[in-house]
Amino acid sequence: MCNEALVYVKVFIVNREVLVAACDREVLGKVFREGNIVLNVSEEFYKGELVTLTEALNVIKKATIANLVGRNIISKAIEKGLVHPEAVIYVDKVPHAQIVKMI
Repeated sequence: MCNEALVYVKVFIVNREVLVAACDREVLGKVFREGNIVLNVSEEFYKGELVTLTEALNVIKKATIANLVGRNIISKAIEKGLVHPEAVIYVDKVPHAQIVKMI
């Protein structure tokens, strides 16, 4: 794989929904806390295939629901118009965003 950052991507299919969980590899398995908010980037939910950002975005584009954690995946999703910058929350300085497509 090239110099592009790597992220974990896991796909869940439930009925007609395609849920994609994606996180930067650096945050996998960590728990971030800020006030009453806890962001648990669990391996059970997020650890799927380790892919490039470009590959991850191709999977995310097909999702009806997506959970994204980490600076790399969030900044690229914003750049590609998949996430609005104001929709990003930060927990202990770690960005998190959710995408829900209404069909």
